[in-house]
Amino acid sequence: MYYGEIKKTDIANGEGVRVSLFVSGCRIHCPGCFNPMTWDFCYGKLFTEETEKEILDALGKDYISGLTVLGGEPFEEDNQRILVPFLEKVRKTYPEKNIWCYTGYVYDVDLLPPDGKKHIEVTEKMLSLIDVLIDGPFVLAEKDPTLAFRGSRNQRLIRFK
Repeated sequence: MYYGEIKKTDIANGEGVRVSLFVSGCRIHCPGCFNPMTWDFCYGKLFTEETEKEILDALGKDYISGLTVLGGEPFEEDNQRILVPFLEKVRKTYPEKNIWCYTGYVYDVDLLPPDGKKHIEVTEKMLSLIDVLIDGPFVLAEKDPTLAFRGSRNQRLIRFK
């Protein structure tokens, strides 16, 4: 998996001050996407053990509320397989911090079994590690800059825990 950026003090993509990981790779290609360079699965840098350590170290600051994963698309199959063991490390190391994730897929249509088009062997585990999921594609006709943590009115903020 590749990633486009790590923000170590992000206040735009979840509650509090966060560390945000922008993964690469997305097949949705929403018109008006704020991050189209991350559609390319090889955009940016390779996600390595050193990358994991960098993020885990950044999460250790007292003022950091948690981790946000966005993209690109975290729920592309190859990304899920890399993210699950990493998110498990985050949970184990920082059980008091929360994990947010953005997806252009729809939770109860695309991610859940038996018919979810992005449901694979690790999807349920990935969902179990997430506290807040923002789902749904960005829809330019429904763009609303007044929404907290969402770009368009069709997107939902789903709190799991």
